[in-house]
Amino acid sequence: MWALPTPGGPDDLPRLVHQLAAGDPSRSSSTAVRTLFATRWRIGALLGWDGPRAPMPRDRLPADLRDGPAGPAFDALPFTSLYLTGDEWAAEIANRTMRGVMHIGWVPDRGDGYRGEMAVYVQPNGRFGTAYMAAIAPFRRRIVYPAMLREMGRRWRS
Repeated sequence: MWALPTPGGPDDLPRLVHQLAAGDPSRSSSTAVRTLFATRWRIGALLGWDGPRAPMPRDRLPADLRDGPAGPAFDALPFTSLYLTGDEWAAEIANRTMRGVMHIGWVPDRGDGYRGEMAVYVQPNGRFGTAYMAAIAPFRRRIVYPAMLREMGRRWRS
């Protein structure tokens, strides 16, 4: 779970959700992030990892989430919004290596404000997916996530 650099008021979750859905790692200010994503997309296209995969059926969600809004479409990333409430949003990604859910919560901070929290839940697909996720873990944790969080904070403040 990550505390996001997104201080705000009680009604700012939609702003964060739209900012995240509009994000494009190929335009990141970090050369390392741009390079890692470009490499992953090229390899995925070459090996057929990113073909169409069915998102989680909305009928598997509880009725209160299923009957509400899903949230925005993503501009550049292969995520599908699952649900959006007043204080949380979830989006899913599925490919031949893994299925993952990004969950964003809008929570009170220690002061009088609010901020976002992000959790990412990943289920590897088979042995290859398990090996792949283990191989990319150091890049995600040490390069991609820190750079994306810094950039998120800059965009939020601007």
